Order: sequence, then structure tokens, then C-alpha cells
Amino acid sequence: MKIYDISQEVFSCQVYPDDPAPEKKIIKSMENGEVYNLTTFSMCAHNGTHIDAPFHFIKDGKTVDEICLEAFVGMAYVAEHHGIVTGDDAIKIIEKAKKQNPEAAKRILLKGDVEVSLEAAKVFASSDILLLGNEPQTIGPQNAPMEVHLVLLGANVILLEGIRLSDVPEGIYFLNAAPLNLSGADGAPCRAILIDVGR
Repeated sequence: MKIYDISQEVFSCQVYPDDPAPEKKIIKSMENGEVYNLTTFSMCAHNGTHIDAPFHFIKDGKTVDEICLEAFVGMAYVAEHHGIVTGDDAIKIIEKAKKQNPEAAKRILLKGDVEVSLEAAKVFASSDILLLGNEPQTIGPQNAPMEVHLVLLGANVILLEGIRLSDVPEGIYFLNAAPLNLSGADGAPCRAILIDVGR
């Protein structure tokens, strides 16, 4: 069984422009003669590898704690793509995933430096997927992400952003990307992993 850690390390992670970066503070240290080590930290819910809940862009949308764990845990399909994902690209990705494993087609992870177009978002949103993941820190154009977010989150497609798939071949995997259980939050960090069940 091979396990891929597809998460960023938190304190060195990528941060979306204008979001606060993670900060670490050591408040107890054995090097200073104290009995134990103790760390505190602060971070934005959207730093590094994280999920977006519908509440991120939708006033009455589901918050992190209201999302069923089924969205984050289960079979997933990694599809390699570079550049803008068009509507036709999205159709091909979903069809390819369904042929290999219909359950995996519910969780699509886009490998590469991708930008999901509005047309692609509409295809994904109408395809009954539970989760869409990508490597950039946001889905859609970085300078204008709202429309793509609204289409996907409005269809209750959970977004998994900031994953790292460079070492993961295209194909079927078991995904665990359960977020921290942050009550009332619009997003949450997660330690996302993929398990190659074929090995």
C-alpha cells in the first residue's frame, strides 16, 4: 500500500494574496530547561491545503461542521491537466473517471497548474460530484474567483485547494481529506492523503 501526502507543510505553505500567513510561537521549550515543549499557532482557514465550504461565498451555505464526511473520504480520480480547464475538458475528465471507477468520479483532483473556467465549473456542478480539488490556492482565476466558486459551492461541490500532486500518477486512489471540525467556519485546513489501493 502506497500513501501519498498531498498536503503542504503549514508554516512554509503558500498563502493567497492578502490572507494572513500562519504563525508559530514556542511557549514552552525543553531546551530552555522546561519540562516539555509546547507550541501555539494561528492561521487563516484557507492557508495551505484546505477545503472551502459553501459558506465561504454563500451567505446561507453550509459551514465546515455541516458537511457530510463522505465528501472528503472515499475513492477519487486524479486527472492531469495544464492551463485552463474548458467545459469540454471537464466533460472528458468526468467521462474518463466514470469509465475507470464511478465512485471515484465523485471526487476529482486536478493535477497541474490549472485554472477552472466558468464553463468547466458548470459542467462539474451538474455532474453530481462531491468534491473538486486543485493545486493552486484558489479555483478559477486568481484575480476573479467569485463566479467559479459560486457555481461550484452553490451546487454543494466542496473545494479542496492547495493540494500537491506532482508525485502522484493520474488514476484512481482512496482520498482522505477530512478538515478540522471548525464550527461555523467557511473553510478549514486538512492533512490530505491519497492511498494507492492497487499497490
